[in-house]
Amino acid sequence: DPQSRMLMRPKVGVGVFITSPKYHPGAVLVGARTDSDASVIWALPGGHLEYAEDWIACAAREVRDQTGLTATNIRFATLDNSIETSHDYHYVVIFCVCEVDSEPVNKEPDKIQHWQWAVWDSPEFDSMPLFAGLHNVRSAGYHPFKNGGQMLPVLPPHGALSW
Repeated sequence: DPQSRMLMRPKVGVGVFITSPKYHPGAVLVGARTDSDASVIWALPGGHLEYAEDWIACAAREVRDQTGLTATNIRFATLDNSIETSHDYHYVVIFCVCEVDSEPVNKEPDKIQHWQWAVWDSPEFDSMPLFAGLHNVRSAGYHPFKNGGQMLPVLPPHGALSW
């Protein structure tokens, strides 16, 4: 219904590229999440930005709450304007990148089946079905291991990313 869509507002999410340079060089932590159709979709740790919360604090909280890990060197990475109108989905996702030096624990088994390290530049990563924002920034050329993991996007009016 076009009128109800006009009343909808985008949500703000924070996604975190967790890296482990010492133990898993070139890899990021991704979780196997069950999608609405019961298929597996791979996602980064992350969640909603709370009212008056700093996005770095949000990234640290979500990493701790979902994986039990303590994130260090948290910094802005990139952002995405994720829109899937067929699912009434619209999120502005702020991505951060951080480092850890231990292994994750699945603290939310009702949402994530398991966590695994995936090498960013591998054919296996290319074949993984990815959550919307992660898919978008990867497709647009974002790389968590170049330029300190930071890349500023240009957001055209229709929401597609380009760099």
